[in-house]
Amino acid sequence: MRTAISRRRLLALALGAAVAPVALAARPALAQTVVHGADSRYASPTVKLAWAMVKGATEEETLVVLRLVNVAGAHRFVKADGVDPFTKNRAVFAGARAFADRIDLSIPRARFADFPSLELLLDADAEKLAPGRAALTVYYLGVPDTTPEFLSQADASAYLDKMLASAR
Repeated sequence: MRTAISRRRLLALALGAAVAPVALAARPALAQTVVHGADSRYASPTVKLAWAMVKGATEEETLVVLRLVNVAGAHRFVKADGVDPFTKNRAVFAGARAFADRIDLSIPRARFADFPSLELLLDADAEKLAPGRAALTVYYLGVPDTTPEFLSQADASAYLDKMLASAR
């Protein structure tokens, strides 16, 4: 029985030991989570959100309101991008904003005509609010069909409070 290690095997072991730290260092520190928010209400362990519309006198004055609640304090910043699903062109609907407990994002509904998809990017670091970098991306393929319309901001706000209180 032979116990000596061949030179070829020794070289392979040495090479593997040299490459392993480089391969581990090249991995991303944390994986990004991308989820499809199919309904006008979404809840995860870190964030809850709900949609409502406030009907304006004209289409340009009608607003889509998204209320986000920072459940676990994991996300300190949010950004909303509109996306054209065919060209992949993007438009900033709401620039990077800090939020501690909750935040409302109001977007003119007319903006969804050219950029019907929406990506909500959330992270603890404002510099990471970019596609593929944010800790959490919740995307929609349009304004959810279940989004209700209200004639006043007060009615929309009361509805959003009620929906988010019952979201699990």
